[in-house]
Amino acid sequence: MNHRTNRSDDQRPATRFGRPLSPEERAGKKRGGGRQATPDGGQRRGGQSYGAPKRRPVKRVVAAQGDFEVAAPQTPGLPAAASFAEMDLPRALQSTLVREGVTEPFPIQAATLPNALAGRDVLGRGRTGSGKTLAFGLALLARTAGRRAESKAPLALVLVPTRELAQQVATALTPYATAVNLRLATVVGGLSIGRQAAEMKRGVEVLIATPGRLRDLLDRGDVRLDRVAITVLDEADQMADMGFLPQVTALLEQVRPDGQRLLFSATLDQNVDRLVRRFLNDPVTHSVDPSAGAVTSMEHHVLYVNDEHKRDVTLEIAAREGRVIMFVDTKRATDKLAKDLLANGVRAAALHGGKSQPQRNRVLDQFKKGEVSALIATNVAARGIHVDDLDLVVNVDPPTDPKDYLHRGGRTARAGASGTVVTLVLSHQRREMSQLLRDAGVRPNDDRVRPGDPELVRITGARRPSGVPVTIPTPVPAGGAAPAASRTAAPRRAPRSRP
Repeated sequence: MNHRTNRSDDQRPATRFGRPLSPEERAGKKRGGGRQATPDGGQRRGGQSYGAPKRRPVKRVVAAQGDFEVAAPQTPGLPAAASFAEMDLPRALQSTLVREGVTEPFPIQAATLPNALAGRDVLGRGRTGSGKTLAFGLALLARTAGRRAESKAPLALVLVPTRELAQQVATALTPYATAVNLRLATVVGGLSIGRQAAEMKRGVEVLIATPGRLRDLLDRGDVRLDRVAITVLDEADQMADMGFLPQVTALLEQVRPDGQRLLFSATLDQNVDRLVRRFLNDPVTHSVDPSAGAVTSMEHHVLYVNDEHKRDVTLEIAAREGRVIMFVDTKRATDKLAKDLLANGVRAAALHGGKSQPQRNRVLDQFKKGEVSALIATNVAARGIHVDDLDLVVNVDPPTDPKDYLHRGGRTARAGASGTVVTLVLSHQRREMSQLLRDAGVRPNDDRVRPGDPELVRITGARRPSGVPVTIPTPVPAGGAAPAASRTAAPRRAPRSRP
């Protein structure tokens, strides 16, 4: 990923999103100024750069990693709604909810939608799989319905950290956007920027984007954000981490200063608070779900294994009946394990950031269809991948951060379903893993296992692999010939691309 935005204030470029810097910006001064009244009687800071806002009253909120401060609403929010019928949603959206089988709002939706529909800024915390996408998506679509975007000027923006999450959000919102005649587009790295620029030129009302590719389009002059009235940050904690904060800040400075901001995440931390204080106006805060580690329908197991047994234990778990996601640390280890599993009769595939976007899409599609039973992934899959009825996640390599553990585990036990998270731990990793789980708020069951153990079978469904090598043919592209290579071939190194 290109981290060119991670520079200090004294290294400003000569241009900003394709336009020359003003003398004030070159000198590091704020542009704009003053405050603008909002429809609900509040105020917002105007101009391109907000500067350092005055500190608002704060309250304590308990997150999975401990306490932190977030800006408190100066006025109380609206009460939660008991049903979608009680919400101020267009009739077309109500009908689509019924058609999609969405009959009752999840807690995060019931809590945040009344305030979001009323135009309030919202900071929402709900565990992965709790329904955050519709929580912000229905509000965004309802408040944008009836408007038409100009060329290159979207009216609503959803920022997400990964390509997979962008596509998941787009898939979830498409039937609702169609119902209210809104055009929706996805802008992510790894796909043709020319096609994305052409789509922006035709005009879209709702844009779902990763920061890097959106920045590229802004630099080229293919899109502008000054008409964006509603901005959503999904998985805001990750957006604030991993080098995204400078990009996100620069993008938020480009949207309408009097617009609405909605921040949603499974976990909230100090970095999110920086965004809240700078860009949200009088936000309503909702923390309605326990952390992913506290979900009662999710079981957590730490399985202690000896070094010489870890490979065989991993093979037996992967050979279970049913699908499993297995997380490892590096792209190289991902490809190596997938190849080992294929050689031993397990229909496996690797997913990591070194693969092209079409390859990643194909692997996910095969996993969702059951053509691949074991998905071997780096943390790229820990966010934004939704697979129905996935009941097992395995940390072959333990994570090093509590949030990574929670988001890996969040691939299972989604939307009220049950699931199991298993972590394989070697003796030298025991103390570090115990501390990590305490920080994540997880109390696991501990067991020592070896290949073929009845307890390993009971927890994971492990069974001995067939040992007969298998291949997973690459699907034939539309209108093209089938590639000669199968997934057992040595993986090609894809060029690096921005998320």
